Amino acid sequence: MMKSSTVKKLVLSGLFLAIGFTLPFLTGQIREIGKMLLPMHLPVLLCGLICGWKYGLAVGAILPIMRSLIFGMPMLYPNAVAMAFELATYGAVAGFLFFRFPHRSAVVAIYRALLPAMVAGRLVWGAVEVVLLGFFGNGFTFSAFLAGSILNAIPGIILQLVLIPTLMVALYKTRRLPLEA
Repeated sequence: MMKSSTVKKLVLSGLFLAIGFTLPFLTGQIREIGKMLLPMHLPVLLCGLICGWKYGLAVGAILPIMRSLIFGMPMLYPNAVAMAFELATYGAVAGFLFFRFPHRSAVVAIYRALLPAMVAGRLVWGAVEVVLLGFFGNGFTFSAFLAGSILNAIPGIILQLVLIPTLMVALYKTRRLPLEA
């Protein structure tokens, strides 16, 4: 029989997956706004922080591919494929770091997990884009990496750095956290 915490994590992961499906509709399916606000990143990062690295990795890997197949956005190749690696990295790194290191302050622990996850995910995205686009001779330049991972994403990065710790602290204060990883 499954443990109660495993069932909670599976249910929460399903919830984060559903949120990841629906949040991009708030951007009105306008690709430029979606690239700026990064709506699928939020539930994946939260899943990793709340449920642990395995669940964050799974939700991150599944979400962009399924969303592409169901709704046609993001475009499957190369966008959804690269995003699957990126989001899986976000969820895995955030969950791993958050549950592995002792902390006195919830906010410090959140940022100690969130910031490296955001950097690692963007680096993985860039590496996957190089591989995917390199096969067809299109190439992936450093300026394209900077534009796609940082410059165009500044509003989304700010949103993640403000909203995720705020939600996590609210969950701590209402005693809805922590779940053990």
